[in-house]
Amino acid sequence: MPDIRSMMRYTTFAGVVAASALCFVAALTWGGWWVIPTLVFILLSLQGWHDVRQTHHSVLRNYPVLGHVRFLFESIRPEIRQYLIESDQDEEPFSRDARSLVYQRAKGQEDKRPFGTRERVYDAGYSWVTHSVMPIEIEDTDFRVKIGGPACTQPYNASLYNISAMSFGSLSANAIQALNTGAKLGGFAHDTGEGSVSRYHKAGGGDLIYQVASGYFGARAEDGRFDPEKFRQTANLDQVKMIELKLSQGAKPGHGGMLPASKITPEIAEARGIPMGFDCVSPAAHSAFSTPIEMMQFIGELRTLSGGKPVGFKLCIGHRREFMCMVKAMLETGIAPDFIVVDGTEGGTGAAPVEFSNHIGMPLTEGLTFVHNTLRGAGLRDQVKIGAAGKVISAFHLARALSLGADWCNSARGFMFSIGCIQAQACHTNHCPVGVATQDPTRQRALDVGSKAERVARFHHNTLKALGEMTGAAGLRHPGEFMPQHIMLRQGDKAMIEGNEAYPDLPMGFLLDDKHDVGVDYRNRWARADAASFAPPPC
Repeated sequence: MPDIRSMMRYTTFAGVVAASALCFVAALTWGGWWVIPTLVFILLSLQGWHDVRQTHHSVLRNYPVLGHVRFLFESIRPEIRQYLIESDQDEEPFSRDARSLVYQRAKGQEDKRPFGTRERVYDAGYSWVTHSVMPIEIEDTDFRVKIGGPACTQPYNASLYNISAMSFGSLSANAIQALNTGAKLGGFAHDTGEGSVSRYHKAGGGDLIYQVASGYFGARAEDGRFDPEKFRQTANLDQVKMIELKLSQGAKPGHGGMLPASKITPEIAEARGIPMGFDCVSPAAHSAFSTPIEMMQFIGELRTLSGGKPVGFKLCIGHRREFMCMVKAMLETGIAPDFIVVDGTEGGTGAAPVEFSNHIGMPLTEGLTFVHNTLRGAGLRDQVKIGAAGKVISAFHLARALSLGADWCNSARGFMFSIGCIQAQACHTNHCPVGVATQDPTRQRALDVGSKAERVARFHHNTLKALGEMTGAAGLRHPGEFMPQHIMLRQGDKAMIEGNEAYPDLPMGFLLDDKHDVGVDYRNRWARADAASFAPPPC
């Protein structure tokens, strides 16, 4: 027979049943407002009876009625943590300090802070820019980089800071239009993401980087393969300034995706060139090529079809040998991309399996320096520009990436914050509370395109202004002059190291001859790379 202690877990259930009976008697006796608590307690009693009989939740069977309190607190835990518990420096994944900086710059508010740094300057991982005793004042902070190699006939003069890939479908129509209108106002580029060019990109009028992924949206045949003529039509839009072939993304490298038929609206179908009523699959790998040489030939085809616009590719570094296979194919075919965008595993606008987000893909710093030095070693660095993406939201993040080999940077979540994202992390639920990452028309109408577009442009302007101030403080005239030695890193509680010791620039052409006694790891991996195949060499 159960003891009294074990039966106490039903106390709440018993209490609401007793309260129901008492309130019912009171309602019969005095009537009036007693009807309301009677109904409330009867409903709670019925809920308790259901809890005892259901088989899905053990907590509810053992603690009927009371067990729902656990689920209530569990549902609001992220909000409780964000607003009441987490410190300004806790990165979940962006700290309150980081988000506040974006909000302040987007709104044009004061972004200065009194009373000194809150960074732990003696902790491992802290890094800083070295400054000059002869700083320079830089008036024009509209920093640009020309993208386009020898085979490019329509090079693009890009800003050093642009909007990273986020598709219409992942983001709402109002969010896309606000971002693109802001890009137009600020004179910078907006990557379409793999969802192609939508009517809302066109409405904004800003410069676009058209991303071509494995689903070939905007350039898709009925069987899901690449359609050259459809690509030509999309790529030759006046707004499209560059073409980006997406191999992988930092949020979920090596993982495809599927948009259920239930989520495909007529506008999404129009932008992607897909039929209504069918699931839309994005394979993990491309069908247009399967070898490094075929990949370079495909890049050459895209450049021709686009009328000579810059064509490059985006990837999160995985097997480093495979990237070297691509570089060898560039040398063998004579076809090189105009740019490469390196996405760090810190990237996170795409919802992904936890294992992919946390444990697949190389972080930006290591991926960027590897790509930079491999291109240097192959003698191609002067032809190929490098973009960097992965939690780049402040002037220091830009300066650090530029010093380690990037020519420009992209940001997705930084610009999401600028249009009102509060990091609710409900992007995959269609319940975004601020209308950024949802297709719910009633939710997205809360996002006013006009005012948010101004914030996008203002955030971009103020971030580059801050970058100009950092550049001048370092005694430089342009952020492109940042080198690894301008960055210092704390390795331990006492040890510090220069950036050029931790991430040195290796000699030009060191992979092509035996004159250089450096980069042994690079050279060993280069020897195993094959331009004809991504497959590993036999053991």
